[in-house]
Parts: sequence; C-alpha cells; structure tokens
Amino acid sequence: MDSITPLPTWRQMNRDTSPEAEAVLVRLWRETPGWRKWELMEQLNRTGREMALDGLRRRHPHATPEVLRRRLADLLLGVELAAQAYGPGPE
Repeated sequence: MDSITPLPTWRQMNRDTSPEAEAVLVRLWRETPGWRKWELMEQLNRTGREMALDGLRRRHPHATPEVLRRRLADLLLGVELAAQAYGPGPE
C-alpha cells in the first residue's frame, strides 16, 4: 500500500515570510470580499492555463491550436479523463 505524503503547511511553504508579514497577509485576505477572491482565483487559473499552453507550444511548435488544446486537456484532466471527454489524444 502506498503511503500518502501530507501536503506542506503554510509555514513550511513560506519559511521566508516573517510572522509580521504573514499577519498582514492573513488580515488582508480576511478583509477581501468573496467576489474579489473568486476573481483572483479565476485570474490565477487563467494564467496557469496560459503558461501550460505556452509550454506546449514550445515543445510542439508545429502543432495546430486544436492539438495544443487537446494536449492541455491531458495536462489538466489527466489522459484517461481527457480521452473520455474528447476522444483519443494526439500521439
């Protein structure tokens, strides 16, 4: 049976953040309205997809936009689920 490695804590991921700076970040996040948090997460996800697509373009410079989008689906959904949703992927 495989053991599951726990995710790192906030403190483990932000060792270079002082407690004072962390307190400011937490306060600001708590004061941020829900709609703005949603907007920020949407921008973050969009940026991540754009970066992934840019990486795919660099690795597959001659691929069509359709093939690149299909490869992106493989990355985002996993090959098996992307195949179920969109059919066989590019080779």
